Amino acid sequence: MVFQVLPKNLWKWLNKIMKKKVALIFGGKSSEHEISLRSIKNVYEALDKNKFEAYLIGISKQGSWYHVPSAEILASMTSLDDSKIPKQIQSCALICQNGKSSVLLLEKNISFHIDVAFPVLHGTFGEDGTIQGYFKMMNLPFVGCGVLASAVGMDKDIQKRLLSQAGISNAKSLLITRQETYGYDKIAKALGTPFFIKPANSGSSVGVYKIKSAADFDAKCPLALSFDDKVLAEEFIEGREIECAVKGLNANPVAAVPGEIIPAHDFYSYDAKYIDDNGAKIQIPAKLESAVMEKIRKLAVQAYQVLGCDGLTRVDFFLKKNGDIYLNEINTIPGFTNISMYPKMWEAAGISYSDLISDLIDLAFQKAEQDKRIQFSIDNLNSK
Repeated sequence: MVFQVLPKNLWKWLNKIMKKKVALIFGGKSSEHEISLRSIKNVYEALDKNKFEAYLIGISKQGSWYHVPSAEILASMTSLDDSKIPKQIQSCALICQNGKSSVLLLEKNISFHIDVAFPVLHGTFGEDGTIQGYFKMMNLPFVGCGVLASAVGMDKDIQKRLLSQAGISNAKSLLITRQETYGYDKIAKALGTPFFIKPANSGSSVGVYKIKSAADFDAKCPLALSFDDKVLAEEFIEGREIECAVKGLNANPVAAVPGEIIPAHDFYSYDAKYIDDNGAKIQIPAKLESAVMEKIRKLAVQAYQVLGCDGLTRVDFFLKKNGDIYLNEINTIPGFTNISMYPKMWEAAGISYSDLISDLIDLAFQKAEQDKRIQFSIDNLNSK
């Protein structure tokens, strides 16, 4: 058999059109904006360029959308602000044309098709179901949890109610709102001291404070309420901080090897996570008896399914000295730098950072195919 040798530039063109086009979306209107930029730089570097063609889409702190044309420009960025946008970066919008998703460059009035979105948007307007709903409206497959699971994963108040209903142990709490507040004495009587206060809808320990006195509470509660209209006062559970990565469709998720966070600070605060290089020690796998490790993995999968997760989630636990396990919270778009817990736990399970990203994108396409079974028109029914 004789094979015709194609010109090099033709092979290059064929290879390019066969690659799936991935919109890597980062930044956002969130207190975790800068963390998102750290994550996206690592995701871009690790993305398998033989399988995927990446398009960098940044959302500014004000909510404007921009196309970042090169990795070199991305590497120089620490945030995205409307008041100081580099000239090379162009305004864009995500649109749906003839049922297919595209990115429209507004100044040039040209568009390019994309196959899948990979949101690396930590916190509000990225992790809370808002942008996931937008993706669904645009007929765009996307990495991670859907609208409901994202919203529930973000709202710790609703999350705790569903976990409790499913029989999954979690810390006792009281809900504080701008309309309904509790004094320090009432909270201390109900939860003991010290206790934590945390915004119901925030991540990366933003607005989280350990309260040891009435003066602490009076000073810190208004700060926590500045990040959300709802704040949880939550009992302090003295125990080891164990995290477990989960991925897969909701019907058959799998859990990775659990890891442990050993904080050098009073607790695993924002500073400990992102500012102090020695803020915490990470142990992966966690030093646990095999039975305890397996129990945590099963609980992580159970929580994943109870809350309707798809794609990926990191599930965080407290392990007390007596062996009791309490679920702290879930994170549907966990930190994604090359040293973050989520990819590191999968690495310990034998899946490289690059392969993990490919797996998550493949899951996005699987979920999109699954969703195609849902009908949105009664025309087909009337014709039967």
